[in-house]
Amino acid sequence: MKRILTFIGLLSCFISNAQTIDDVLRYSQENLQGTARFQAMGGAFGALGGDMSSININPAGSAVFNNSLFTISGTYYDTNTESEYRGSFLQSDNNTLDMNQLGGAFVWKSTDPDSSWKKVSLAINYDIVQNFDDFSISGGLGTEGIDNYFLNYADGIQLQNLRIRDGETVSDAYLDIGATNGLGFGGQQAFLGFQTGIIEPTVDEVENTEYFANENYTEVNQDYRETTGGYNSKVIVNAGTQFEDFLYLGAAMNFHTVLFDKYSRYSEDFFNVDDELRTVRFDNRLRTEGSGFSFSLGAIGKLNQFVRIGGSYQSPTWYRLSDSFTQGISSNYPNQDPNFYFFGMRDISIFDYQIKTPSKLTGSLALVFGQNGLLSFDYSYQDMSNAELRPTSDSAFASENEYMSQALGGVSSLRVGGEYRIQRVSLRAGYRYQQSPYADGNIVGDLQGISGGIGLNFGGSRLDLAVNRSEQDVLQYFFSTGINTPAVLNRINTNVTLGYTLNF
Repeated sequence: MKRILTFIGLLSCFISNAQTIDDVLRYSQENLQGTARFQAMGGAFGALGGDMSSININPAGSAVFNNSLFTISGTYYDTNTESEYRGSFLQSDNNTLDMNQLGGAFVWKSTDPDSSWKKVSLAINYDIVQNFDDFSISGGLGTEGIDNYFLNYADGIQLQNLRIRDGETVSDAYLDIGATNGLGFGGQQAFLGFQTGIIEPTVDEVENTEYFANENYTEVNQDYRETTGGYNSKVIVNAGTQFEDFLYLGAAMNFHTVLFDKYSRYSEDFFNVDDELRTVRFDNRLRTEGSGFSFSLGAIGKLNQFVRIGGSYQSPTWYRLSDSFTQGISSNYPNQDPNFYFFGMRDISIFDYQIKTPSKLTGSLALVFGQNGLLSFDYSYQDMSNAELRPTSDSAFASENEYMSQALGGVSSLRVGGEYRIQRVSLRAGYRYQQSPYADGNIVGDLQGISGGIGLNFGGSRLDLAVNRSEQDVLQYFFSTGINTPAVLNRINTNVTLGYTLNF
């Protein structure tokens, strides 16, 4: 048996091609997170305020508070994923527990009865706006193997660029390829395929640019597993004020923190006993860390005792991110002489880049029925075609930005929430809809979610419980090229949140 195993860390200047539309979408979307009351009502708080997480939607929400308060929330996350790949169905489940919200607001009321400015509020709130914890399995019998991935990258590359020179290690050769103009990340992938024997040159000459696969199959058993973890959190520093008894104004600075980790393992087995190549396993790991900044402005108007309207502007978010990327690949040849090679590289360097997510506008309407209850509606719009990878002077980023401007479109979001009060008990329900960011609605489908909850008011404090469920279909491609049939993932996210609010 001959088995070749390669693990290589990709250095910063060689992986710019790894940043794609997927990264932009990952940090542009926000889940329904926050306090239990906020989640139970579908996040429809743009014209209401009065909740710590409402300042995520409209920073004027803090000016609605009548007193200072502190809120803490914890959430149980459950993600159930069903995948369908070429008629094969697999199911996976992942669950975690985390503190997802912590914040407080301080309210100072005017002591001058003649002043038009009735109060000022300052608030600081921490929210996990996106939880990345997930696990999925896809696989089945396919007709396109990983040889196509390596062949697509190797096509047109001279054989001399894929060979290891005298006195050169595999790691050195790998990095040299990445530093060579016209090769880069694609050349490195071709190198992995050649060095592990998955692809071979049609002619054993240094100037050869054509390759064939060592795999001989009509069907291949494929298994793809992906584990993700991390979060996108936001610390909001907010200020609000009330003018007379009908206008609330607010502004906020938002400080984002990103930690994302993705580990994928692809393996395939061949049933033909005459195959030169019997099994392949290909591992990829991406780790992203960074921070971002945005700001928001908002207003809430009380038209009368029953009707409130709201409007807010969320600026673009400017992220500064760092990626580290590692790969591992093994191939198994049962008909070859026993041999084993291991190549390692201890240091992983980092590629720094920026993402600018588009701004967002939100309009809101709320109907308040005294102390009995309320109905609230939010509509948001975000033009995802304006998203950017930066620096735009990078040719790969410029090409990806052009693709995003055509593939992505405007995203409309609708949130509806209601609350009915029975003395000290509040019953809540909500609905939300978020349009696909893709102009044609493919790859990522529309998201729909429902929620509900209950609140117990103890006078000086409140205990809230919420359950929210969302569902979305996503196409999952195992690789960027070569295997063109995607798995269809149906993701159901269920969050159970318990929150406690203390008034003082």
